[in-house]
Amino acid sequence: MKRKITLKQIARELDVSISTVSKALSNSKEIGEDTKQKIQAFAKLYHYKPNNIALSLKNRKTKTIGILIPEIVHHFFSTVISGIERIANRRGYNVIVGLSNESFTKEILNMEMLANGSIDGFILSISKETLLKQDYHHFNATINQGIPIVMFDRVANEVDCDKVIVDDFNGAIKAVKKLIENKCENIALITTMDYVSVGRLRTQGYLEALQTSGIVANPNMILKIDDSLDVENHLDVLEGEILRFFKINPKIDGIFAVNELYAVSAMKVARKLGFSIPEDIQVIGFTDGVLSKHATPSLTTMSQHGKKMGEQAANLLIDRLEAEDSESSPYFTTTDKKGNFIKVVIETEIIERESTK
Repeated sequence: MKRKITLKQIARELDVSISTVSKALSNSKEIGEDTKQKIQAFAKLYHYKPNNIALSLKNRKTKTIGILIPEIVHHFFSTVISGIERIANRRGYNVIVGLSNESFTKEILNMEMLANGSIDGFILSISKETLLKQDYHHFNATINQGIPIVMFDRVANEVDCDKVIVDDFNGAIKAVKKLIENKCENIALITTMDYVSVGRLRTQGYLEALQTSGIVANPNMILKIDDSLDVENHLDVLEGEILRFFKINPKIDGIFAVNELYAVSAMKVARKLGFSIPEDIQVIGFTDGVLSKHATPSLTTMSQHGKKMGEQAANLLIDRLEAEDSESSPYFTTTDKKGNFIKVVIETEIIERESTK
C-alpha cells in the first residue's frame, strides 16, 4: 500500500520550511499567494490529508489525551505528567507523550503525528524556539480543526485556549523578600532571556520586590543566560558565565535563580571561589526538584506544585471534551478576557532548606 505523504516530505520536495507548508495548508495570510497555491496543488496531487484535521473521525472519541512537553528530563515536567495521568486514568482516559526538544519544527511535527485521529485533545507547554519566533499558527490551526488545547507553564496569550500557569511574578517576589528579610543587601538574579515567559515574569517579580523594599536595582546584578548555549549539556559553559558574573559583582550576598540548575550551579561556583553558603551568600531557586533536595547544601526553593498543575490541566481538557452543550455547561461559569476560556493560577510555596539562613 502506498505510504501517505507527510508535511516533512512536502517541505523537502518544494524546498521550503515545514512551517511554510503548515501555514499554506491552513490558508494563512502570512504566505504569499503563489507559494500557497504551489504547496496546496502539490498536496492535492499527492492526496495529502492533514493528520490533525481528521474530519471523518471528528465525532469518534478515542479517550486519549496527547501531552507535548519541551523536555522529559526536567523534574517539573515529569511531575506535571504524573498529575495529568492521575486525573486522566481516574476519568477513563489514556495519555500519549510527545517531546518537542525545545524545537519549533519538532513541535509542529509532533502535533501532526499525535493528532492523526488517535487523540481527542492536547495538553502542552510551548518550546523555547516557538516562544522566540512568536509563531503560534499550528496551535490556532489545531484548535480551529476541533481539537482543544490546554497550555501549561509556558503559554501564549495570543492563543485562545484554557491555560494553567504558576504565579511566577508573586513567587519571585516571595523569594527575593525572603532574602531581604535575611539581611541580604546585594541580591543578584540569574535568569533566562526575556522571550521565555516564565523567566520574564520572575525577573519582573525580582525587580518589584527590590523596588517595594526601597532597593535600587542594579542592571549589572542581573545575569541572563543565553538559551542557545545548551547549558544543560555543557555545564562548564554555564559555570563559566556565572564565574565571570561573580568576578564583576564581588559583593553579592544573595542570589535568586529562576530555576534549580542555575541555582545549584551558582552555589558550586561560589564554593570554588571560597564563599560559604549560607554564611556568605544565600541562594534561592525555582522548582523543587531532585537537584534542590540533593544539592550541597540543600537548596531553598519555590515549589511550582507541578502535580497539581497537571491535575488542573487534565480536568480542564476533559471537562471541555465532555461538555455536550458548551453554553449551558457549568465549565464555562468562570471566564477570562478572551471569552469562554479559563486561566488557572497555581500559587507557589517557599521550601526552606540549608542555602538560606
